Amino acid sequence: MGTITLAQYFRGRDAEHGTELTEPLKRNAEVTIARANALLQRACIACAVNSGWRPRAVNAHVPNASPRSLHLTCEAIDLADPDDRLDAWCMSHLGELEAIGLWLEHPDATPGWCHVQIVPPPSGRRVFEP
Repeated sequence: MGTITLAQYFRGRDAEHGTELTEPLKRNAEVTIARANALLQRACIACAVNSGWRPRAVNAHVPNASPRSLHLTCEAIDLADPDDRLDAWCMSHLGELEAIGLWLEHPDATPGWCHVQIVPPPSGRRVFEP
């Protein structure tokens, strides 16, 4: 099974918007990718990156994206999940998410993708509503 790379996470935006990509953001991206890869390994599911780092200009053009999105700080990733298999696995393995250090946006809000992040939402809940 393949693993997610920094190149897949940045999607060329590191070259296009390089001045916005600070060292702390790069470190966040490394943590996010490592945890996402741990999730995919445990779930035995291969997924492509739907959305990784979003510079401000990119985030502003993403429908329904929060201006405070954790994609801006490289603390979130959206994984392709067209059959919702990864979301279903996550919902039935919340202890695994906790062990990895991931929080899940509720699958009802993410049809066709799975959003996980490396920091807790304001509610602190492992599965949260946007």
